[in-house]
Parts: sequence; C-alpha cells; structure tokens
Amino acid sequence: MSAQHITVSEVMTRDVVTVRPDTPFKEITSVLSTHGLSAVPVADERGAPMGLVSETDLLRKQAEQPDKYGKQATPPGWPHERAKAHAENAAGLMTTPVVTAHADWPVAQAARTMDRHRVRRLLVVDDKDRIIGIVSRSDLLSVFLRPDEEIREEIRNDVLKGMLRLGRTEVQVQVHDGVVTLRGEVDNRSTAQIAERLAKGVDGVVTVRPMIDYTVDDMVA
Repeated sequence: MSAQHITVSEVMTRDVVTVRPDTPFKEITSVLSTHGLSAVPVADERGAPMGLVSETDLLRKQAEQPDKYGKQATPPGWPHERAKAHAENAAGLMTTPVVTAHADWPVAQAARTMDRHRVRRLLVVDDKDRIIGIVSRSDLLSVFLRPDEEIREEIRNDVLKGMLRLGRTEVQVQVHDGVVTLRGEVDNRSTAQIAERLAKGVDGVVTVRPMIDYTVDDMVA
C-alpha cells in the first residue's frame, strides 16, 4: 500500500483561456482584463503551448513611453526582452519556452518544477502536448488547507499501519496546523526514521516532530 498524493489534476484550472500567435496587443489586454488574469497562454492551431504573455510583457510597451519632457525611456533587460516593447501581437510579446506539467503529477513534483524554473505557473498538457489546464503557485499551496484530522488519518492508516505494519499503540499521531508529532516506541531506529520520512511526504504536512524511541540501533556501522 502507498499513500495517495494530491495530483495536479485536482488543483489545476481546467477552463484555460488562450490566444493565438497573431492575437493583437490590445485584444490580449482585453482578454486579461475581462477574465481577471495576470497571464494568458499562446497556443497553436492544435492547442499546443507556444508561450505565455503576462502583464509584465505588456507593460514593457508602457515602460518605453517618453516621459513628460519627451525623453525616450529604455526598458531594462536583455535585447529580446526589450524588443517586446515594440511587439504588436502575441508572437512578439510571449515568453518562451513555456514550462509544462502533466495532470497526474503529484503537486510536490509540480512545485519542484516551478521552483527550478523560477516561474509562477505551469501549463498542464496531455499526452499529445495539448493544453488541458493551468496550475499556479496558489493552487499548489492549497494542499496545506487539508484538515488536520484528514492528515492524521492518512499517516495513521496509510503510513504507519499500511506501509510499516505498526499498531496504534506503538506510534501515536498528533497533528496541529499541519505540524505532525509522532510519539511512541518501535523495535529499530531505521523504522523510526522511515516513519518520519514517509510522514513528511504526506500532502498538507508542514513539518514532522519525531519523538519515537527505539530498542535497537540497527543503523550502526
């Protein structure tokens, strides 16, 4: 038996608004405003992601506008980023490459991908590389809204009983605001460490406080 992790499909937004590469600047601005978005994916005719246009991309045009003295501003950034100030459509505005995820990924995997690439959102694609959703940082953080009792039951039933074959009298579980405390006594030190590691992997766990004693230190070289 293994613990069931919350997947991207459970937290992602499914009704994704997209634009085409030839969508004009002004229409993109309207799309973001109408739908209350901070970014919109650019998709090809198959629905595959080509890039992402964010409010930051659009604001580069405003940043290059002359000041009240008529002096032309030079937006910061690399040349290809500054070129966005002159773009007229999504093809010229979009940021590429786009970082994607799959619906069956655990949210932890999506979070690691987001952190590694330093992005705020991931486009979710199917096995044909078509956009089926979008997941943001706030979506991934929603796992920490799991009730303490739900976390406690998963650790007790799936981890301790199901995976480690431990009884309730051997290790007790307490959860408060996502902080897990494990108390009890087991035969081996390795079992205590495995219990701690597996508990940390349960969705919604903020941290684990291990207070498990053991009879035999089976990890001594």
